Amino acid sequence: MYSNKENVNILTALLVAHDVRHAVVCPGSRNAPIVHNLNECPDITCYPVTDERSAGFYALGMSQALEAPVAVCVTSGTALLNLAPAVAEAYYQHRPLVVISADRPPQWIDQLDGQTLPQPDALGRFVAKAVTLPEPFTDELHWYCNRLVNEALMVRHAPVHINVPISEPLFDFTIPSLPQERKIELLPSDISNVTLTHLCHMFMQAKRPMLIARQPMNPGLDEAVCLVQDDETYVPDFVLYTGGSIVSKRLKRFLRKAKETWVVNATGEVTDTFMNLTHVVVGDGEMVADQIRFLLEQQPHPFVQLWDELLERVRHHAETFEPAYSEMATVKYFEQRLLMEWTAGEALHYANSSAIRLANIYARHHVYCNRGVNGIDGSLSTAAGFSLVYEDKVFCVIGDLSFFYDQNALWNQNLKGNFRILLLNNGKGGIFNMLRGLEQSPARDPFVAAEHHTSAEGICQQNHVVYLRAESMEEMQKGVDTLLYIENDRPVLLEVFTNADEDERVMREYFQSLNT
Repeated sequence: MYSNKENVNILTALLVAHDVRHAVVCPGSRNAPIVHNLNECPDITCYPVTDERSAGFYALGMSQALEAPVAVCVTSGTALLNLAPAVAEAYYQHRPLVVISADRPPQWIDQLDGQTLPQPDALGRFVAKAVTLPEPFTDELHWYCNRLVNEALMVRHAPVHINVPISEPLFDFTIPSLPQERKIELLPSDISNVTLTHLCHMFMQAKRPMLIARQPMNPGLDEAVCLVQDDETYVPDFVLYTGGSIVSKRLKRFLRKAKETWVVNATGEVTDTFMNLTHVVVGDGEMVADQIRFLLEQQPHPFVQLWDELLERVRHHAETFEPAYSEMATVKYFEQRLLMEWTAGEALHYANSSAIRLANIYARHHVYCNRGVNGIDGSLSTAAGFSLVYEDKVFCVIGDLSFFYDQNALWNQNLKGNFRILLLNNGKGGIFNMLRGLEQSPARDPFVAAEHHTSAEGICQQNHVVYLRAESMEEMQKGVDTLLYIENDRPVLLEVFTNADEDERVMREYFQSLNT
């Protein structure tokens, strides 16, 4: 029988899955559930050592002889600190020690509770990976705990530290078997012909494969998922993901229904966006995506064709839907006019929030967006900096809060006439109109959405930026044409004023008409 502590059972199951077969264990009460599991598990052999400092070197010697990872398990408090000399030596010998420390719950740190000190990251730079496991009480925390253990145990070139907080009661050993835990595997550090062939074979042989690739990629996925989110026919069983941030929460929720995902990236980073990652392949994701596309041209896949038909329906709707005067109408007209004269030299930056969501509907080319971690900060400055070292035109489509937050980006004498700004000003953070339930709060408009009555005209005057404005469909279209084609030695800005409620209505009409 195993411990009833779920994080301990997840850890034990994944130690076995990642071929950790030997563990040096030290005495203690807080780590007793872990030691019990290690001893109970038939796939792991335990070796008791009382002195933690000595135990670390025991594990190092075993790792040298076995040329394999060896675990060393200690209780809470200074027991962990005693492993530091052995871990430092293992780090410089590139030996894969797996340090497992039991810990007190975080609320008891620095509260004069015995054998309690801050244990996360206690071994500093002498471990290649340090994780602290949650005590799961939801499915999402279980996934998080599983992912953290996988991330640590995938490291094979250096020590790692897995810190395990365990709440009392400690000694309940009533679980009959270890859980079946998902193992994430790391494939070789280069895309060899064998690996690439295997990856392509996996994709083409899957019943319902899907490629989620970096830009440029098929637009309309968010709308397509809106149409089929409850239809299992469209749910993939194998997702090949070459990285990059996905804007749509709806799309991410949909892809979490898939059976498994393989990620291809250059660093081997574990990016478990869809919560079903099973393999990480180190390599050039664009090369893999291109190879998959080539194979699909030679041998069309029924499931891919099914999705192509759905995406074509979405694309047709986007092209034929005529939005009333709004932010949506502005971005649609801008993208249509831009593509008419597209020379592949222009660079397009979209700010976060509503702007990038509209780009997902209408852009048919590569766009830049600070979508990694940023909110409204820095979008204008990033595009401005880009324009300083770029010869062709650089466009920035940006909402009002993002613009006013980052207005100092225009306070720069080096800016040139190649920098063009399309400012969508509806007097607030319009995206908050789309969040169901938030309309019930009287704080939404004045505080959450930061409602305002500000114009960019004065900002443009003080920074010698050519200013254009539009308050109707006709003025907007004329302004976009001027923004695209005017020649000037200073930046040009078009401020399009719309109504936030009308912007919301038009967006909802777009999605409602898609369903019909």
